[in-house]
Amino acid sequence: MFILGNFLMALANLIHLVLSAYIWIVVGRAIISWVNPDPYNPIVRFLIQATDPLLEKIRRYIPPMGGLDLSPIILIFALVFLQSFIVNNLMDIGRRLL
Repeated sequence: MFILGNFLMALANLIHLVLSAYIWIVVGRAIISWVNPDPYNPIVRFLIQATDPLLEKIRRYIPPMGGLDLSPIILIFALVFLQSFIVNNLMDIGRRLL
């Protein structure tokens, strides 16, 4: 069970890293939406392509109101919740198996 415990703890760390990086990508996307970015810039294109699938799903249920788009904030809250829930549970299970 030692190997499975270490595997789960490593998986929890990897999930934490990926979700943290994606949160920063969403923050970057929100910041570039405040200005008029060059749509041909590769960084801008990456941020848009990486975040639009999830943001569009949220916008279907909560459309922008009066120029205020709450979808990045909702996505960040959802990612933080998933990060706390999944990572903590995997870490706890991994520690118990050690």
